[in-house]
Amino acid sequence: MGDASGVGPEVIMKALARDDVQAMCRAFVVGDATRLREAGEVVHTKLTVAAIKTPAEAHYAAGTVDCIDLGVIPAGHPFGKLSPVSGEGAFRYIERATQLVEAGEADAICTAPLSKEALHAAGHKFPGHTELLAHLTHTPEVSMMLVTPKLRVIHVTTHIGLMDAIRKIEPGLVERTITRGHDTLVKAGMENPRIGVCGINPHAGENGLFGQGEEEEKIIPAVQACQAKGWSVEGPLPADTLFFRAARGDFDLVVAMYHDQGHGPVKVLGLENGVNVTVGLPVVRTSVDHGTAFDIAGKGIADEGSMVEALRQAVDLAPRRH
Repeated sequence: MGDASGVGPEVIMKALARDDVQAMCRAFVVGDATRLREAGEVVHTKLTVAAIKTPAEAHYAAGTVDCIDLGVIPAGHPFGKLSPVSGEGAFRYIERATQLVEAGEADAICTAPLSKEALHAAGHKFPGHTELLAHLTHTPEVSMMLVTPKLRVIHVTTHIGLMDAIRKIEPGLVERTITRGHDTLVKAGMENPRIGVCGINPHAGENGLFGQGEEEEKIIPAVQACQAKGWSVEGPLPADTLFFRAARGDFDLVVAMYHDQGHGPVKVLGLENGVNVTVGLPVVRTSVDHGTAFDIAGKGIADEGSMVEALRQAVDLAPRRH
């Protein structure tokens, strides 16, 4: 359910009220039933919320949202205000969801947004869902992939400062990131995905004219190693033209070197359709690509489009066991 003070409960209720969502998956919420009912009133939905303890109790009945109720959020808890109570809830929801998927009681996790500040205020010192999930699943290294209808972007580095990111980038990390992206798309049905790799400097360094040889030192060895496997990998390429080419269909995946290099183009294409996929985990996890939006939380105007797309991606990536 994400942060209970943000728009997460609202976009969940809006998404689960849609017939197309009901048709494509059997979704239950890990969160707080009382909060979902309050969010349902805010968005004027006729859905009822059934509090359950385990997935086996879910009925997936039309007009009903099944919620594994952890009882963290008190009734009447304010929307739109930073709260350590909501931060604690966000932590406990993802903890329980991870346990359920690892135990085979669910096939994928789709997360509503959390507040990093609220998470920290509750004593959980993680930069966000991605790092928290890596910790809970004992995964040493994961990657963030952003997906829109026109663009897929995987990141070599994410929530660290730009200078720290440049220092952290090295051939092994770049190669592992490309590999995670490649393997994810192959599992999704692409035989040989076309991958474009961004440079770090303007014009990808322009043969040493810009920067201090970062492309030659940090990126080219990784690209060559992936090409030696027979993969369709090209780079390092100037980021400005690479994103344009990828959006028109020349590449299936872009490898961005740092957070804003990848996030900027994706968000220009539209937050309402963006999805965040954590790549490299032993569980499937997708997420909306927007924040808690405290400024509009509780007003019933949050758009559920990204949540619907995140659920769709979770369905596409989930293992076909059933």
